Order: sequence, then C-alpha cells, then structure tokens
Amino acid sequence: MTIQELFNDDDGMFMGTPKSKFFDIVFNANRNLVEEELEALIERMCALELIAEQHEENLEQKLQEVLFTNSEEIEAKKFDTFVNSMGNILTQNE
Repeated sequence: MTIQELFNDDDGMFMGTPKSKFFDIVFNANRNLVEEELEALIERMCALELIAEQHEENLEQKLQEVLFTNSEEIEAKKFDTFVNSMGNILTQNE
C-alpha cells in the first residue's frame, strides 16, 4: 500500500487528506515544534527563490508558467511536503 493509498483509500489508515491532517497536527502539536517546522519550510522556500532569481530574470512569470503547466507535479510535491512536515512534527512531539 502506498502512502497516497493510506490517505485516499476508504479503508486507509488515515481519514482525510494530507493537507487536512497537516493542519490537525499544526493546530494540536507543541507550538515550538510547529514554529520550527514552519520556519524551516519558509527558509527552504526563500533559499529556492534566491537560487531561482540567480538563474531567471522574469521569476514571477516563470513561476506562473510552472504552476500552470505542471499542476499535477505541483500537487504531488504538495502532498509529499504535507506528509514530510507532519512526520517532522510528530517525531519530535513525543
């Protein structure tokens, strides 16, 4: 069984989507751990943005193109990011 089946399958282990479970965890886990995880996500996003700016003059336009033309890949990456972030918070929340 894949991780996606754990969320999408009616008989799966988790009820709901990774996004809904992520927010359940964010609103109920230790605040310091959640802040650390969110800060790490923002820091990573900023670093990637700096890298992109160094290689792309029209970053905002390119970003919109990528979001439009790669919507399935973006959704898959969002899924993975929600799952990874949940794991990061939960493993430290014990």
